[in-house]
Amino acid sequence: MITNIRKKAFSLAAITVLSSSILAACGDGGKQVNKPNQESEKPKSTQSASLTGAGSTFVYPFFSKAFNTYGQKNNLQVNYQSIGSGGGIKQFTEQTVDFGASDVPMNDTELEAASNKGGEVVQVPATLGVEVMAYNIPEVKEKLKFTPEVIADIFLGKIKKWNDPQIQKENPKVKLPEQPITVVHRSDGSGTTYIFTDYLSSISKEWADKVGKGKDVKWPTGVGAKGNEGVAGQVLKTPYTFGYVELAYAKQTKMNYGLIKNKDGHYVDATLEGATAAAAQLPDVNPKQFSIVNAPGKDSYPIAGYTWALLYKNPKDATKGKSIVDMFKWVVNEGQKDAKSLDYAPLPENVQKKATETLNSIK
Repeated sequence: MITNIRKKAFSLAAITVLSSSILAACGDGGKQVNKPNQESEKPKSTQSASLTGAGSTFVYPFFSKAFNTYGQKNNLQVNYQSIGSGGGIKQFTEQTVDFGASDVPMNDTELEAASNKGGEVVQVPATLGVEVMAYNIPEVKEKLKFTPEVIADIFLGKIKKWNDPQIQKENPKVKLPEQPITVVHRSDGSGTTYIFTDYLSSISKEWADKVGKGKDVKWPTGVGAKGNEGVAGQVLKTPYTFGYVELAYAKQTKMNYGLIKNKDGHYVDATLEGATAAAAQLPDVNPKQFSIVNAPGKDSYPIAGYTWALLYKNPKDATKGKSIVDMFKWVVNEGQKDAKSLDYAPLPENVQKKATETLNSIK
């Protein structure tokens, strides 16, 4: 819940940009709490005074800024709970929030469950981001290089120490310590995990056969932490750890993260240009064809993905439904101007256009 997230041991002050009005609206369990005020007897506005959403932690820094900016311009409070994609899908399906967010589109089973309760579901790409391989090796300040095989073997538990010959081979000038590697992964249902395990499945047959991809998998090794916030915090405070986190969390907390060899054999850093290059390989992205991991292209960053807004096509509350549509139209268009400053890649223009068309279908 958003109230628990703010108690994490490390600082995300540069990320946590929710306004005081939104913070005041967060009560127990992250639900909206409306304070009594003198305006309560006045006629209601044609626009909803508040919206609630839940889901992806991957997108949280961007949504925080976007919702705050839009809310101030349009007299709208938005309380978004950064609880993970799995939790967001659950709350969206149970209709305890007005919208959800997930880094992987809902599957057929999830869509059926949601449709049975709230009608047809619409899924719209809202932002584009990348995941980094973060590490904490006190003796090492250099940016390490990781091959796909090394990443997979570390998460399979086959590479156990930082000075393993496979890691040392790619980093010949770095003195790596003979220390055990502690893998850190997500403990909650996570779209970030889906993107990462989708990547591992695409580059390692052993991973694909033994573990596979999903929002929640049976990890061969490592310790779990909740949310991107939790994984980042665990890596920051624990020496010799290795984990996957969204770029914004890594940069704002000044974590070390490595270069990754992409499908074309080039070592690439986690950049917005790399995410855009990967996205360009799938111009007709949609909820059935959405994976852009391990994309070809010399500049493509291999662990990238979209976050999807989850909405109902025929909202029961028409006024609130219009508020949601208007807000996300702004998010996928004008709101993309804030993406780069928060370490997300703006949606490609064709994706913005298609997202707007999809939003226009909501009645």
